[in-house]
Amino acid sequence: MENPDNSSENEQIIDNKALPSVLEQQLSKNSDFYKMAFEFQQIMMVYESAIKQLETKLDILNKENKVLGRRNPIETVKSRIKSPESIAKKLEKKKLPVTFHSMMTNLNDIAGLRVICPYISDIYAVKDMLLKQPDIKLIKESDYIASPKASGYRSLHLVIEIPVYLSETVHKVKVEIQLRTIAMDFWACLEHELRYKTTTRVPDSVRRELFRVAETIAMTDREMEEIAFELQAIE
Repeated sequence: MENPDNSSENEQIIDNKALPSVLEQQLSKNSDFYKMAFEFQQIMMVYESAIKQLETKLDILNKENKVLGRRNPIETVKSRIKSPESIAKKLEKKKLPVTFHSMMTNLNDIAGLRVICPYISDIYAVKDMLLKQPDIKLIKESDYIASPKASGYRSLHLVIEIPVYLSETVHKVKVEIQLRTIAMDFWACLEHELRYKTTTRVPDSVRRELFRVAETIAMTDREMEEIAFELQAIE
């Protein structure tokens, strides 16, 4: 005599194994879903390719400096692509249509690159090296080092356009590049953690303290650069 419990387990196993094929059958009926998913995948691939091109350019500049025996103006390079949720939220916040065309037209930071430099002068040196390249076009520049934000935030933001060549098409892709010193990046990462990842409003006293720390870090950046120039003059 069969054990009813064993029988139900076997039936459950069969059902679970059947789920993927059943799901595929359901999704295959929804051609719009596949079309949208495929189009979004293609768009993200183009943005990822733009990031890779810029990372390669910066790596080549690093290697050139090393071969020529020059000090490297780039400490680290970090990259990221915005998630679909983040893209949708930003479009909604700007009261813009949540469409592929809208995001590609209106958002400059879907693809982002952060370049961390030892000194402030390195930031502008890297900027100049990148913008000298004929396939990079500057769209917008926001210098939060010369004019810091009210919070104390400092960084040089560039929105550039770079061509991505596919087998049959060329796409001009916008990428946001943030250039910071090590000290600026340290402050910005912690400030972001406090401001955006806390469930409570940041008190004014904490904001003032963050601003004070930002000013101290800025002064440290300037002093360290002066020391570096002094040492360089001695050599």
